[in-house]
This record gives sequence, structure tokens and C-alpha cells, in this order.
Amino acid sequence: MFQAPSAFQRAPLPPATRESEPRHEQALTATAPPPAGAKKRDPYFDNVKYLAIVLVAVAHAWEPVMDGSRATRALYMIVYTFHMPAFILISGYFSRSFDMTPSKVKRLIASVVVPYVLFETAYSLFKRYAGDSPDMALSLTDPFYLTWFLVALFVWRVTTPIWQSLRHPLPVALGIAVLASVSPEIGNDLDLQRVFQFLPFFVLGLLVKPEHFQVVGRREVRLLSVPLVVGALLFAYWIAPRMQLGWLYRANSAQEMGAPWWSGAVMTLAMFGCGLVLTVAFLAWAPRRNLWFTVLGAGTICGYLLHGFLIKGAEYAGLFDRYTWLSGPAGLIVVSVTTAAAVTLMCAPPVTRVLKFATDPDLAWAFRRTPAAKR
Repeated sequence: MFQAPSAFQRAPLPPATRESEPRHEQALTATAPPPAGAKKRDPYFDNVKYLAIVLVAVAHAWEPVMDGSRATRALYMIVYTFHMPAFILISGYFSRSFDMTPSKVKRLIASVVVPYVLFETAYSLFKRYAGDSPDMALSLTDPFYLTWFLVALFVWRVTTPIWQSLRHPLPVALGIAVLASVSPEIGNDLDLQRVFQFLPFFVLGLLVKPEHFQVVGRREVRLLSVPLVVGALLFAYWIAPRMQLGWLYRANSAQEMGAPWWSGAVMTLAMFGCGLVLTVAFLAWAPRRNLWFTVLGAGTICGYLLHGFLIKGAEYAGLFDRYTWLSGPAGLIVVSVTTAAAVTLMCAPPVTRVLKFATDPDLAWAFRRTPAAKR
């Protein structure tokens, strides 16, 4: 998520992953500038990551204020259909070179495991004290709010060699997602329902090649995406009062949502198809040149992990209940603009540098030195 010389000619994309890239380039993002001599970052993927994280944050901000607005609920459904799939697909794309060599295991622990432990603890304490929930337990097996993605990313990344060894990995991943959607016994530990049900997008990212992004960037794809998105908006407006939002979250099985078991299989495949179509449209229209926000794409890990404190803090403070006008059209605009501005600041380089100890720590002291041949 290449600088284009014209509307019909695209410059070649860089390799999917590079050892010279910072650790989070293969996950949500990078938190440090590339070292001297490293290959230049591709602005296209930084733009995609920044725009995706803004959509993630804005959609979270809509949740407390969208009741009573059919149009907002429809927009929410559209955004939720593709914003995490797009993020996950890009994460898979930048995970293509992952193997279990010592150097990459160290990176995985530093860029995913450590942030999960720290932010899961921080969010739990925040809810306990700011949210007046004294019974809130500290547990690393029950991800709170948005930290589930780090658990999922760890599982997906560790299993990357398996997916790359299979002849037909995407059908297998879809099969696992379908089985999860009809298996209530999976439970809530580690949010495995989401891990399994979002898995196909990560596996698809592993299969994507640079030339696929060139195809997505063609003018005809962009033009075709316009009526598709318009049709999706009209459909979402029609179905908004009728559809459970749980299907978008992938956090429960069909039975847990009170639906017949077979609907889990149908909805899993339908949501994958819809998510893929809207993701392609999003990728097609994402800018491909350097813009003012391109540099912020390197800090989306901070934007992702920090914006939850803003949303939950506003909820705990009762702002959405106290100021009911926020549920109106003007209020929704204020909420959207404020959230987008806040997450933009959270992605800024000064913030990423301050939080480097938590999002991309140097753990050289914690590991034994390994021979260069094993790195």
C-alpha cells in the first residue's frame, strides 16, 4: 500500500521486501528512517498506509455517534469492509521474504510482540482507571480493542513459510476462515476468530507481485472502480438497517451472532469478495507520488496504537453522551475531521521517535549473537 510518469505508464515497483528497510515496513509501518545507502521508500505504499490508518481511526470514531443515521451507518459498513483487509493485504505483501532466520525472528519480536505486551497492558490499565472498571483484568490472552491485530500479525507472519510452501494457499486460507465462522467453540482467546477469518487477505498479500499493483493503477481499473463503489454505497444504504455489524468485525462465529451455521460460510466468502473489490478500488485511487502526508506512512504503527486512547478516552469521559449534537451531520463532520487530524499528528516523525522504545526497540542485548550465515 512509484512514481507514475503518465496516466498510462507506471514506473516499476521496488522489490516486495528489503533487508535494508526498517522493521515495521513488513508489518504496519516503519518507525525509523532508512539507513544511509538504503533503497528509496516507495511513496505509493506510504500513501496507502497513511490513508488506511486514517480510515481505521475515523471509523472507530463513528461507532459511538452513528446510531440514528442510516447514511453514516452505510459509510461505516463500506469503510469496515475494506480498511483492515487493505492493511492486512499490504502487511502480507511486505512479509513475503519472512523466514525463521534469527535476524527476522528478532525483528518480529521487537516490532510485534513487544508492542503488543506494552500496549495491551497500557489499554487494560487505561480502562481500569480512566474507564472506572476496577475489575478489568490484565491478560495477554484476551486482546483489548485494537491490539488484536498485533496478535494476528504475529500468527500470520510465523506461518508465512507454510503458506509459501503450499501449492494453493488461498483456497486453504479461505477454507480455514469458513470453518472458523461456523465454530463457536474457538472462543475468545487471542481473538483467534479474527486471526482465522482475516487470514485470506494476508495470504493474498503473500501471493501479490509488484506487477499486480501496476495493473491496479491503470486508468481503466480506476474508472471501473467508480461505478462499483457507487453501487456498493447504494447497496450499503439499503442493507444498513438489516445487517448485523458483527459480520464486518469477524470476531464471532455465525452461531454466536444468532444466525444459522451455514450463513457463516456464505457471509465469509461474500465478505471476502466485497472486501477484495473495495480494496482494489482503494488501491487504484491511492496517490502514487510524494505528497505532504507521504512521510506519515512510515509512522502508522503509532497512529494505529495511539488513536484508541483518544476514542476510548472520549467514551470514558462521556463526551458522546453529553454532546448529543455530535450524532448530527455537523457533529459527524467534527468528529471525522478531529480524528483524522489527531491520527495524522500521531503518525508524525517526532511521535515515532519518542515511541521507538515501545514500537521498535533495540533488543540486541536480549539475544545471542548469530553467525552472519544464519541472519
